Amino acid sequence: MKLITISKKDKKLKGEISLPSSKSISNRVLIIRALSKKDFNIRNLSRSDDTKLMQSLLDKIENQKNIGEAVESIRTNLLNCENAGTVMRFLTAYLSHKPGKWFMTGTERMKQRPIGILVDVLRQIGANINYVEKKGYPPILIEGSELTGGKIEIDAGVSSQFITALLLIAPALPGGLELTLKNKISSLSYIEMTIKLMEHFGIKINHSGNTIAVKQQEYREADFNIEPDWTSASYWYEMAAFADEVDLTITGLKKESLQGDSVLPEIFKKLGVRTEFLNEGIGLYKDNIPSDFFEYDFTNFPDLAQSVIVTCAGLNMPGNFTGLKNLKIKETDRLNALSTELKKNGANAEIVQGSKFRVRRSEFDVFKKIKNQKSKIVNTYGDHRMAMAFAPLSLLSGSIQIENPEVVSKSYPGFWEDLYKTGFENLLSTV
Repeated sequence: MKLITISKKDKKLKGEISLPSSKSISNRVLIIRALSKKDFNIRNLSRSDDTKLMQSLLDKIENQKNIGEAVESIRTNLLNCENAGTVMRFLTAYLSHKPGKWFMTGTERMKQRPIGILVDVLRQIGANINYVEKKGYPPILIEGSELTGGKIEIDAGVSSQFITALLLIAPALPGGLELTLKNKISSLSYIEMTIKLMEHFGIKINHSGNTIAVKQQEYREADFNIEPDWTSASYWYEMAAFADEVDLTITGLKKESLQGDSVLPEIFKKLGVRTEFLNEGIGLYKDNIPSDFFEYDFTNFPDLAQSVIVTCAGLNMPGNFTGLKNLKIKETDRLNALSTELKKNGANAEIVQGSKFRVRRSEFDVFKKIKNQKSKIVNTYGDHRMAMAFAPLSLLSGSIQIENPEVVSKSYPGFWEDLYKTGFENLLSTV
């Protein structure tokens, strides 16, 4: 097992860093380019594992030479999506409309992540998709064919990626597609990101209430520059909340963004971090914490939940957190992972009513108490956000140990190097 020990001699956070590009935007633009059949330039494409995987699988699909009709041809067209949710879901819709037979699989965790809602809707418009093992879950076998388009309803409360996958292919469908979103919409900001990107590439969309209509049309060719990733900034906001002195510049981030997670300045203002928008990006500075209780609904911003919850635990600030239902079907069950690892280190944290989370005030500042003691190893559960959300606690405890540190490459390959640039020490070892 690989283990990284993160330590910090002081509680000052100063310097300048550049964040990785947004993998959420990158993966959407890659699908749009594939659908457009035009080779426009994508600048600043994410170097994350998820985006590299998306690009390599799209290249494999495009370069497929021998697409046969016999079952034996399945091996030739095997696509391993590993544990990348956007890759599995976006390609499921994309390949449903592309001639050929495609066997899509992934890791054991991917086989536990539901895809049935998307498959059911695709079948309604003519897709030929069959489950290979457990109904409603990967692996799946797709026989691509021309889909019909039309009017459909979809449960919007489980994953916005299902809706994005359908929207991206909608312009290519005869008659287009009209989606009616049922139930409380999860991660609306990611759906809005998809719509704005499609509009950038020339697609006209009618979005009114819970209905999104896209007529049959063609994507236009347009070079595109990918923004830095606002979600990755959340770990630096977390560090700023824990530090005594803060003067950190994060280059490239802008107030006007396609990303819903650009709400971070508003969230962390309540946790003592002030954001100033600069010509070159943003500056983070320390302020007084204006409240002794924190409450937030993460329905539209689920990828920020781990950072904020760990911040509250580290500050010994009680809080209630809702809108976390889909965290249970991410790279790991993030609610259970958070509860386990925070409790392991003495924090008073618990899951409430199955999909809510609560942090209670402890009698002592847990992470300060363990300073100069050997902290318990944080298990990442193969989840990049677990590793990065817990690393900032080293500012409070003096050091923290995190297993499987390479998982950060899923979204932020240079995370450990950026910590080193800002005065953290890190030691990689094998145990």
